[in-house]
Amino acid sequence: MNEHRYRWRNRQLREHVAVVDGHVLPTIVLTNATYLNVYMKRWMQAHIWIYEDRIVYVGDKLPEQNDTTEFVDCSDQYLVPGYIEPHVHPFQLYNPHRFAQYASQTGTTTLINDNLVLLFLLETKKAFSLLEDLNDLPVSLYWWSRFDSQSALQDEDTFIKEEQVLSWLEHDAVLQGGELTSWPSVLKDDDRVLHWMQETKRARKPVEGHFPGASVKTLTKMKLLGTDGDHEAMTGEEVFNRLSLGYNVALRYSSIRPDLPQIIKEMNELGIDHYDQIMMTTDGSTPSFYEQGIMDRCIEIALENGISEVEAYRMASFNAAKYFGMEHRIGSIGPGRVAHINFLNAKDEPTPHSVIAKGKWVKRDGQSIDEADTFDWSQHEMGPLELDWEMDDKDFQFSLPLGLEMVNDVILKPYPVQVELASNEVSTEDEAFLMLVDRDGKWKVNSMLKGFTTSLGALVSSYSNTGDLVLIGKRKQDMKLAFQRMKELGGGIVLAHDGEIIFELPLHIAGMMSEKPMDQLIEKEKELKKLLSEHGFPFDDPVYTLLFLSSTHLPFIRITPKGIMDVKKKEVLFPAIMR
Repeated sequence: MNEHRYRWRNRQLREHVAVVDGHVLPTIVLTNATYLNVYMKRWMQAHIWIYEDRIVYVGDKLPEQNDTTEFVDCSDQYLVPGYIEPHVHPFQLYNPHRFAQYASQTGTTTLINDNLVLLFLLETKKAFSLLEDLNDLPVSLYWWSRFDSQSALQDEDTFIKEEQVLSWLEHDAVLQGGELTSWPSVLKDDDRVLHWMQETKRARKPVEGHFPGASVKTLTKMKLLGTDGDHEAMTGEEVFNRLSLGYNVALRYSSIRPDLPQIIKEMNELGIDHYDQIMMTTDGSTPSFYEQGIMDRCIEIALENGISEVEAYRMASFNAAKYFGMEHRIGSIGPGRVAHINFLNAKDEPTPHSVIAKGKWVKRDGQSIDEADTFDWSQHEMGPLELDWEMDDKDFQFSLPLGLEMVNDVILKPYPVQVELASNEVSTEDEAFLMLVDRDGKWKVNSMLKGFTTSLGALVSSYSNTGDLVLIGKRKQDMKLAFQRMKELGGGIVLAHDGEIIFELPLHIAGMMSEKPMDQLIEKEKELKKLLSEHGFPFDDPVYTLLFLSSTHLPFIRITPKGIMDVKKKEVLFPAIMR
């Protein structure tokens, strides 16, 4: 039986003690194991007893031989705790179930997840029901509690309510508040979010920051207001500053910011050799980035750059568990911990050949063993997107004099629009029509996007930061065609060109997530990137471009449900239009 609501019942606890006393037989015994003791910071030898989903004994004794217990000789292997990903955005085309399933195969058995998409899509009780069902997976899934929408919504004040935030913070599966993308408002005068930060501290849970490029003065002030950790350090010096002020730091290796190798090199140059407050994260990368691994790849990079084996494995397990106040449950191989164990061929080979998660084999001798291959999202009101409205010619009227120009995958700056907007297609080389449309069809924002494509007829996506619809294209007829196909699919990303559909990725889970296994999704994302590149997309991560078009935590200008917005001034330059 898997742990129930993130704790064991009294009856189970008594059974665990009875195993040690020899009155109940263990489920699995790992004999002759060389394992990493994260507390002693050394490799040790022991026999490890597992009962159901919990490690109950680590020592030199063995139970009597019997036909019920599975005995596994671990000679010539190295056992380390299951890896922990401390900062997961589990909705980047994939879904939490498929990502957890994929992560377990490379040894990441605990995921700390963003709840933002659940806030957009589900009422609190229904979201908690989903969390309960996901807890039946062999991977341990925990969550954050967001304080802001990361965009500018028309109903901002009602999007996240007091009782909603407090309910999430009180939930057993929620381990932290944040990430705090609205920190400039908190510094200025946002007492509502500041109150929620203090409630998080009262619940003895950390507050996660989001402070790219922040000065020491800003970091100091945010520490005074209650922030505990940050994952936005982009240089060794920024890591040094955060550690000096008492922050816990997650070093990032992601599809947008693959900074980890350079950061560690700069940390070494600065003489940083104490890692107890350091974790690592892939920060919600897009699917194809994960071909190379997840936390196992981060450990590999740490080892390649001179960090010792013991510290590298602790950074990917125990350090995160301690930061979240969960070291009594996860992050180590010891009595009382959830049985998350990775089996390695060598100390410097972090990708495991076998994995136990919650006491069950999910990978054995290189072969996947997965009993939870499917998950019924429709039971949680997250089935295919159903749009009961149409788009007509009036929706495709463009008149704004200000457009958005891409600086890179996610940074946008304003530019003056000079192209003729009344025509049915854009004649200039690198400009395209841009629309953000309410998924309920109530409002729209029409502008221009420079630097996305030189030739593509249309891209339509129900995947976005707010769950609203994004339309980009050189030709209005292709945009209409792609929209209609996306609607027929029940949500997804669709490309149309010269009157034909040339690509489609169904996103049948609320129009935001795919049901496909990760290996299939990776191939579809590669196909999407290839097509967009052929049509002039000059950057590396178009999925994040779609996600962050409306994200107001990034400079300089955004297209949001309120309209075209100057992020720094927090001013709506051109408001959304009701349809």
